[in-house]
Amino acid sequence: MSTAVIFVAELGDKSQLMAMTFAARYRARDVLIGITAATALVHLASVAIGYFIGDVFSGAQGTIEIIAGLAFLAFAAWTLRGDELTEDEAEKARRSRGLSIVAVGTAFFLAELGDKTMLATITLATQHGWFGTWIGSTLGMVAADALAIGVGAVMGRRLPEKAIKYGAAVLFAIFGVLLVASGAGWL
Repeated sequence: MSTAVIFVAELGDKSQLMAMTFAARYRARDVLIGITAATALVHLASVAIGYFIGDVFSGAQGTIEIIAGLAFLAFAAWTLRGDELTEDEAEKARRSRGLSIVAVGTAFFLAELGDKTMLATITLATQHGWFGTWIGSTLGMVAADALAIGVGAVMGRRLPEKAIKYGAAVLFAIFGVLLVASGAGWL
């Protein structure tokens, strides 16, 4: 049940757009590993909250969204600032597994804090066992984001690096503003 609920909740979510953006920049395998690790951690925390605490933290959702939104605005600025790589450094980055996995995992972890899939997982855990909810919700989210990774990997081969850079910065900024606005109660 949690797999289907989270899969549907994730469709069209900012995480899918992030997955496409990251897959256009990094190897699909690295993006999938980063997403899976971040999702497993966030959903483990979610089921723990749901199972042990219930809705005690439901009032802090706005604060969590504002913090995540500010982090996204920082990601947008960082993406625009960019770094110039030499050809040797670019080749090392393409072969590197660690940095891209950490970048993707960190961004996804922050993006999912206070997100609808986290809240849905908390809710499911209050009604069902924590372990099945954790595994199912993680699988549902990773499956939905894997679709986006496939699209992003194909697009990444066809788009110029500048388009990917500016597109990613714009998406991060939009998500950041939306999260801050939602957390502040403006939406």
